[in-house]
Amino acid sequence: MSFLSYYQAAKAHFVASHQNPINQVLHHGSNLLAIVAVVLLFYNWRLTLLCLVLTQVFAIGGHFVFEKNQPAAVKYPGITILASLSWSFERWFGLRQILAYFSRKSTQN
Repeated sequence: MSFLSYYQAAKAHFVASHQNPINQVLHHGSNLLAIVAVVLLFYNWRLTLLCLVLTQVFAIGGHFVFEKNQPAAVKYPGITILASLSWSFERWFGLRQILAYFSRKSTQN
């Protein structure tokens, strides 16, 4: 299996595992925290560590509390980070869904 086909399978599994809107918000926040953690690595490693712990609390908590399924990383370890980040970037970290929601609301009125 090529890297591209493995990545596409992992991303499809990731998307299917993240249908609950609250879990999606938690994952977008988790991905933002991961980016912040990378930046903070150059300033304060303790804040980096805190951000990384919070990313896991949000992500795993979202699955157990809201989604009621296993994190996608169980089936596709490693590559799930890339799938998650690309998913958030494609959705502008949730902003695209918010804009679509308000766009639908304005056309209904």
